[in-house]
Amino acid sequence: MVFGNNPHAAPVLRGGFFAGNTYKILCTSVPAVAINMNTYNYKEYPLQDLTYQLIGIGMEIHRILGKGFLEVVYKDAFEYELRLRNIIYEREKEYTITYKNIILPHKFFADFVIDNSIILEVKSKAGMIEQHQAQVLNYLAVSKLQVGLLLNFHDQSLQYKRIILTK
Repeated sequence: MVFGNNPHAAPVLRGGFFAGNTYKILCTSVPAVAINMNTYNYKEYPLQDLTYQLIGIGMEIHRILGKGFLEVVYKDAFEYELRLRNIIYEREKEYTITYKNIILPHKFFADFVIDNSIILEVKSKAGMIEQHQAQVLNYLAVSKLQVGLLLNFHDQSLQYKRIILTK
């Protein structure tokens, strides 16, 4: 799913096929504070309450720190906020890739795994590019989790995308 910042744009549903699974990205330009989370079906768009809360944390961090810091600064702030709210998480969780009964040498490191159910990736780069979405899709595929959240702190306002991997 993708949520952006123009309050006049209508939601757009995009999808595709990745690593034997389909995925959905819901795009809308309504700020998260204005989203009615009951709008979307919980079966098709799982973990809405937690992703909504995480987007809100990201907005608070962006409001206080602004743009321009390195990713690690936003990750440190995010970790502080997760701890403050008693949200279960793992930072820099390592994932291995198995191929024909061997573990490949390359590993993935997800920025955060929230409550063993959401991959959270933090960026501070110009624009949301397809490479970042592909990165989250890779993490979802290897982790066997269904929901990914991509936050970018580079712009004037927080940019975010919610990505759902379906089987």
